[in-house]
Amino acid sequence: MKILVTGGAGFIGSNVVDAYVALGHDVVVVDNLYSGRIENVNPKAKFYLLDVRSPELDKVFELEKIDVINHHAAQKSVPASVEDPMEDADINIMGILNLLELAVKHDVKRFIFSSTGGALLGDADVIPTPETSPVSTVSPYAITKYISERYLDFYSLTHGLTYTVLRYANVYGPRQIAEGECGVTPIFLDNLLHDRPSTLYAYSHMPEGCTRDYVYVEDVARANVLALTKGDNTIFNIGTGIEVATAHVYKLLQEVTGKHDVPLQQGGERVGDLERSALDITRAKEQLGWEPLTDFRTGLKKTVEYFTR
Repeated sequence: MKILVTGGAGFIGSNVVDAYVALGHDVVVVDNLYSGRIENVNPKAKFYLLDVRSPELDKVFELEKIDVINHHAAQKSVPASVEDPMEDADINIMGILNLLELAVKHDVKRFIFSSTGGALLGDADVIPTPETSPVSTVSPYAITKYISERYLDFYSLTHGLTYTVLRYANVYGPRQIAEGECGVTPIFLDNLLHDRPSTLYAYSHMPEGCTRDYVYVEDVARANVLALTKGDNTIFNIGTGIEVATAHVYKLLQEVTGKHDVPLQQGGERVGDLERSALDITRAKEQLGWEPLTDFRTGLKKTVEYFTR
């Protein structure tokens, strides 16, 4: 089938493109290269240098006859969304609306949307947290992701568009860059590889740091493959269900890099940090037939190998 992947030059999107190409699908990539890199784009995919908000995107749909939209292009930084909510909304809301209007106009069959688990579910009472838990929109980024999910439901009810929402945990792996607010894994790894100390921001009652659910990018890509034919009009958590403290992430990275002498310095608290987060993936197992295949240590080893090759 012909699949359009927005953000297909980025970390997660490019891995999804690779998975689609490997299965013989015809893939079209749209990316403005703001954070993506052209070298990430699979040579078998067709590339268009465009913003998802651009009116020129209509020409791509007309020319390519798209069957499925896989939407990964986004303003992805929570701190950036707090600093500039209008820009965050412009990219994330107007971007998906442009795509949804084009999907209706050009009779696209399916829309796969990359959403967020941790930022939407917050410090939940139940951990691992299921999709049915109350949504917590404590940042503009989370608000735009939730609004995007609601727009998908509207377009499904009004226009018959079939969609699947994948709410990611903390994704890590090859091609993830340390620049910007993209998680501790690439930041810690980049510092270790350059013999720079890192800082652990932790609450006083959680000296090992906050906990997060870390899922390997190849497992995430496989969920996107399954979503091509399963999970109609449903939201799925994509994670591991396992909490990992930030200090333990650093310890594992020290082990796989051999950089035991590069210290982790203690920092203060960061107001607004979620204390604990992990996603219940029961629904994905039952309805998509998906579960993670890569344990955290193995995934980190593969990531280190990628960046040191």
